[in-house]
Amino acid sequence: MTKREENSQPEMLEGAKSIGAGAATIASAGAAIGIGNVFSSLIHSVARNPSLAKQSFGYAILGFALTEAIALFAPMMAFLILFVF
Repeated sequence: MTKREENSQPEMLEGAKSIGAGAATIASAGAAIGIGNVFSSLIHSVARNPSLAKQSFGYAILGFALTEAIALFAPMMAFLILFVF
């Protein structure tokens, strides 16, 4: 290996880490869409059957929490890619 090829290895690794961390944050957009779908479904279900509003709200909060967990895993993976590996 020449001197130039040896010096480019750490630079390529840093670039690959940045690309990987950016790709890991794409899940945040999916989580935002999912949360919108959860509450959109809540509004539709309450409009169709108002007597089940309380039960539907409980299910919506559960769906929100599970979808938000995915949104929290995305930056965690990005930080792992950037600072651990």
